[in-house]
Amino acid sequence: MRAYKEIERVRGPHHPVLRPSNVQIERELEVFSQLMDNQFRVPILGWRFGLNAIIDLIPQFGDIITTLIALYVLVAAVRYRVPKVTLLRMGLNIAIYFIGGLVPLAGDVFAIWWKPNIRNLNLLRRRATVSASEAKHGRASDWWFVALIMGGLLALLFGSIALTLFVLWYVASQFRFGI
Repeated sequence: MRAYKEIERVRGPHHPVLRPSNVQIERELEVFSQLMDNQFRVPILGWRFGLNAIIDLIPQFGDIITTLIALYVLVAAVRYRVPKVTLLRMGLNIAIYFIGGLVPLAGDVFAIWWKPNIRNLNLLRRRATVSASEAKHGRASDWWFVALIMGGLLALLFGSIALTLFVLWYVASQFRFGI
């Protein structure tokens, strides 16, 4: 039995693809996204933020940790067989979150506003091609594609760490020779 009621027929260039019109996403993904991006509310203003905002307050390491946590929804999207362009867009949401979060103070405000887990969960809801009960395994090509996206995100991470270390080394060497 399928978790959705209707199936809409989407025609591709070579063959038709069946896609559920209302996909039931695993409850754990929804709870995870809410916890990370919208768990707490500022009383008077009504602004919402989650654990991402709190973890991001740890300099440099907070951005790394929350970026790695955001990969959870991206990996789950493979099992729901979302199109590769959607996987790429989800990876781009995470990259924007990471790069924006690197800016001191303003990056923390940006990270509260951007909410990558909620954005990616909404993309997953719109573009999933199988229901939660059918989402046991992803296709091998999708796993390789996500591995490439994750590799790019890891290169971005290590590049930012290398740049930070270089700047610190340069500043330290200037102070040592300037005295």
